[in-house]
Amino acid sequence: MSFPFTRRNFLKTIAATATTSVFLSPSKLGRTATFPLLKPARLKPGSVVGIVSPAGATFERDDVDIVQDAVRGLGLVPRLSRHALDRYGYLAGQDKDRAADINQFFADPEVGAILPIRGGWGCSRMLPYLDYEIIRKNPKIIVGFSDITALTLAIYGRTGMVTFHGPNGLTSWKTKQTEYFRRVLFGAESVTFQNIKDGEDEDRLMQVKYRIRTINPGTARGRLIGGNLSVFSGIVGSTYLPDFKGAILFLEDTNENIYRIDRLMTHLKIAGVFDKLAGFIFGQCPNCSPDADYGSLTLEEVISGHIQPLGIPAWSGAMIGHIEPILTLPIGLDVEIDSRVGTIRMLESAVI
Repeated sequence: MSFPFTRRNFLKTIAATATTSVFLSPSKLGRTATFPLLKPARLKPGSVVGIVSPAGATFERDDVDIVQDAVRGLGLVPRLSRHALDRYGYLAGQDKDRAADINQFFADPEVGAILPIRGGWGCSRMLPYLDYEIIRKNPKIIVGFSDITALTLAIYGRTGMVTFHGPNGLTSWKTKQTEYFRRVLFGAESVTFQNIKDGEDEDRLMQVKYRIRTINPGTARGRLIGGNLSVFSGIVGSTYLPDFKGAILFLEDTNENIYRIDRLMTHLKIAGVFDKLAGFIFGQCPNCSPDADYGSLTLEEVISGHIQPLGIPAWSGAMIGHIEPILTLPIGLDVEIDSRVGTIRMLESAVI
């Protein structure tokens, strides 16, 4: 999904905190705060899932019905938000209304998780209207990917609550995707994520698709933070990001020219994000191709060129991104990575 690039202010220098805390940048409240890591309660059969539309508009009622069927298929109870079918141009309603749906579900003690219908664009616009105090006092699962990156990062950054880079409602919910979702959010397992053979590769002696490319070998531990590169870059310089000191950063994107990936990565570099990291992972970038009008670096050259000089454990090619299956990765939780074999090992459960 392609998003226009806009320069932002550079990240302000912020103090380091312990791995069990998250730093809150100065907000409109005029204060800073350090919050302990919060874990939401695990899902159980019969848990209520609030279905929201925080980004792109949903134009067909069938899409909503499909998402509700998926939630029921997980043994959960869907509850549609008030403004889920609103439309304001390409957005799913006005910013304050979309934020109000999320605030309402966090405040509702019957709701155990919040699931977006789709990504698209618009989550960043509603960040000023979220009630982070209500969210912090009522920790619960919120999961999604693509444009939902803005939500999962901001909520973790402003509350210390573990959020999840995982399926949106309209993803496939095939066996592998559902398995990871259940293990992390129902079973409270400490999962180790690693690329698997997929499709035609299952009958081959070697892996062809989703190959690991080690940039710098080694192991590292840190808080797992990340998501869609375009969305992530768009909120760098705002007060909605956590501290990255000692973090493991993962990124992915889709439908971007290589020069744009380079520009987005350069933004993170000169903003000082890369200098703070303990480790780095780049996932998939489907349909990311060179511009036809002039010569190009390869995607591998761009990623390695920015990350290899850092000397931190790093690899690319992880099964993270706009692909199937969508893994359910905990944002804010301590993990250990091994860039030689491309593993992400959760050091504890992400839910209680």
